[in-house]
Amino acid sequence: MGPNRMGRLMDLKRLLPRIVIGIAMLITSAATGQAVAAARSNTFSPEEIVEAGHEMFGGFSESLAALVEKSVQQYGLPNGYIIGQEASGAFFGGARYGEGNLFTKRSGKRHVFWQGPSLGFDLGGDGNRTMMLVYNLPQPDWIFRRYTGVNGSAYLVGGLGMTLLTYRSPYKDPVYVVPIRSGVGARLGINIGYLKFTPSATWNPF
Repeated sequence: MGPNRMGRLMDLKRLLPRIVIGIAMLITSAATGQAVAAARSNTFSPEEIVEAGHEMFGGFSESLAALVEKSVQQYGLPNGYIIGQEASGAFFGGARYGEGNLFTKRSGKRHVFWQGPSLGFDLGGDGNRTMMLVYNLPQPDWIFRRYTGVNGSAYLVGGLGMTLLTYRSPYKDPVYVVPIRSGVGARLGINIGYLKFTPSATWNPF
């Protein structure tokens, strides 16, 4: 074997680990890209959320877009959302009831109800048009749980208010529900309570 051929073989041996690493990186990158694409296909973009809520909130579209942008910055892209209405009233305590439709990309539309006490310094009653962004929902039936948190006007933009509710499971990532409500003027303050989602209507908020 001539010296030139031996030299080429030595060069090939030195290059082989780099080639193997390069192929592995390409495979990993492709798999990661597929996983990201799958996750994105299961979530809703800010544009899709604003378009879905435009008819309900009408003249508040700019405020809705600002709240959706803030929610996405904090929690990422939601994989579900609820559109509906709720009514509530309280004098240092009370209850709220609502109903609407849960939308997910994989399972379509599902009718849901929610109830919960509202505790705090929130005077008067209101009937709110409501949109809720849902994060980390494993499947539609997981919505039927009790979500706790600071349930009040945590963030206000032009007549709409955004709050945060959470359900923490020991087995899965926390599920976040971010209600965006109109008609918050009569319910200023911090309302510490929860919302319980059910597949059928009930008057029991507990």
